[in-house]
Amino acid sequence: MSRILLAEDDTTLRVFLAKALERAGHDVFSVGDGLEALAAAKTVQFDLLVADVVMPSLDGFQLAARARSAHPDLKVMFITGFAAVSLRGRDAELAGARVLSKPFHLRELVDRVHEVLHARTAL
Repeated sequence: MSRILLAEDDTTLRVFLAKALERAGHDVFSVGDGLEALAAAKTVQFDLLVADVVMPSLDGFQLAARARSAHPDLKVMFITGFAAVSLRGRDAELAGARVLSKPFHLRELVDRVHEVLHARTAL
């Protein structure tokens, strides 16, 4: 079982995503913004951060960078509805992170999380 930190500001979507990941056998800690996620990442060792790119207070890129500074092996996956715009020029911040563009099917999320968690190299 993997420990996943899920940061998504849309409450309804966050609940659906968390339930799908939990049904897939993961231990999920879900929060509504980047600051809450960062606080959790400082106290708990997670295997994967799944973060919305656009969130209030601390966006997904800032969250990933700060969380990785505390836990360099943390794998990261971004979810976003603004992929073409928000990812442009962010290569350094992505550092191998995967991106899943909204809308997506919950099965696609679970499959992509599985791929990221079982990749041979840290993402």
